[in-house]
Amino acid sequence: MVRNIVIGLLAVAVVATGIWGFQEREDKQILKVTAENNYQRAFHELAFHIDQIEDQLGATLAMNSRRQLTPALADVWRVVSLAQENIGQLPLSSVDLGKTEEFLFKLGRFSYRTSIRDLEKEPLTDKEYETLQKLYEYSKEIREEVRKSQAMMLDSGDQWIDIEEEMRATQEPLSNMVVNNLEVMNKSIQSYSETEWGAGLASIDDLNGELKEALDGEPVTKEEAEEIARDYLQVDENTPVHVADTGDGLEYPAYTIVADDPDHETNYYMDMSINGGEPIWFLQDRQIEEQNISLNEAVNIAEEYLEKHGKDSMQLVDSRQYDSIAMLEFVHLENNTRVYTDLIRLEVALDDGDVLGYEAKSYLIHHKDRDIPDPELTNEEARERLNPRLDVMEDHLAVIENDLGQEVLCYEYFGVIEDQTYRLFINAEDGEEEKVDRLNQSEPVYDFS
Repeated sequence: MVRNIVIGLLAVAVVATGIWGFQEREDKQILKVTAENNYQRAFHELAFHIDQIEDQLGATLAMNSRRQLTPALADVWRVVSLAQENIGQLPLSSVDLGKTEEFLFKLGRFSYRTSIRDLEKEPLTDKEYETLQKLYEYSKEIREEVRKSQAMMLDSGDQWIDIEEEMRATQEPLSNMVVNNLEVMNKSIQSYSETEWGAGLASIDDLNGELKEALDGEPVTKEEAEEIARDYLQVDENTPVHVADTGDGLEYPAYTIVADDPDHETNYYMDMSINGGEPIWFLQDRQIEEQNISLNEAVNIAEEYLEKHGKDSMQLVDSRQYDSIAMLEFVHLENNTRVYTDLIRLEVALDDGDVLGYEAKSYLIHHKDRDIPDPELTNEEARERLNPRLDVMEDHLAVIENDLGQEVLCYEYFGVIEDQTYRLFINAEDGEEEKVDRLNQSEPVYDFS
C-alpha cells in the first residue's frame, strides 16, 4: 500500500518536473525571440535612418533657400538622434564604433546649429557647402557598409542573439562577417576629424569625455533607471519600459531605454547615465497632428517640466516653431546672470503639449557652483562699444563660452536696426565684441511671475 503511494507520488513529481521544465524552455524561448526581434528592429531601423541621412544631406546640396534648407537640416538632426539610438540598442559592446558614434553626434550638432540660423541673411558659406559635401560622402560610406551588413545577415540567416552569445563566450576578437563589416565602417570614416566643422562646434570635440568626468553621482540600478525614465517620459506603471546597457562606444556608462507610448502607437528612446541616473537625451518620433496650443503655451509647459525635474532657475533664451513642434532653449540663471553653457533643449508637440525631445549634455557637463565676478565695465561703458545705430531694447549679464572654450562674463544686448533684431555680447572685462546674432521673429513670450 505504502509502496504504491510512494510510486504514485514519484510519478506525479516526474510529470510536474517535466511540465515545469517544458514551461521553463518555453519562457526562455519567448525571451530569446523577443530579444532577437528587438535587435532586428533596431538594425533595420538603423539602415533606414542612415538612408534618410544620406538622402537629406544629398538634397541640401541642391538647396539654397531658408524655406527648404532649414527644415531639411532640422530633419537631419532628428534622424541622426534616432540612428544613434539604434546603434545603442544593438549587442555590440565588444565592437569599436566610437568614431561612427562621434561622427553622428557632430553631424547632428552641425545640422542643428545651421538649421536655427537665419539662412536668408547668413547663407551657407563656401566652406560650409564643402563641409556638407564631405558629410554626404561619409554618410554614403556608412550607408554602404550598413546595407552590406544587412544583406549578409539576410543571406546567412545569422541572428543577433547568437552574435551576442559569441561575444560573451570568447575573449578573442569575434570572427563574424557582420561585425567585421561594421568595424570596417568605423575605420573608414576616421578621416572625418579633418572636416571643417566651424567655430560654432569648437567646444564639442570631447563632449563624451567631459560628460564622463561630469557624471560622478552614485550608480543607479536598472530598476531605478526605469522609475526615473517613467517620471521624465510621463508614462504610467502599466507602460512597458525596457532598460539595457549601452555598448562601449560611449566613454561614460549609460543605459539605453525604450518606452512604449500606447496613446500615439510609437516609442520613446532615451539615454541615461548610470552614474547619477541623469537623462542625457530622449526623443519620441511620431506624426504631429494639427496645432492646438500656441508657442507661448508650449513654453509654459516646458518651464513647469524643467522645474518638476529639479532643473531650477532656468530661463528661456530661444523659441522657434517648425510645423507643429516648438523647439525651445533654456539656460541657467545665476544671480541674475544667464549662464549660456548650462543649456537644455526641449521639443514640445503643439497638438497635445507632450514633451517630445530633451537634450541636456551641455547642462550636465558645465552646471556647477560658480563665483561669477563683478563686471569691470559698467553697463553704460559697455554700451558705448555698440553700433550707434542699434536701438537697445533690453540687456542682461551673461556668461558665454568664447572660441577658446573659456567662460567669459559679458553684457548681452537685444536691439533693433531697421526692423531687424540682434543679440550682441560685449565682454564685461575688456569691452571686446564677443558675438553677434541676428534673431528670427517669433511669438512673444510673456512672464507674469
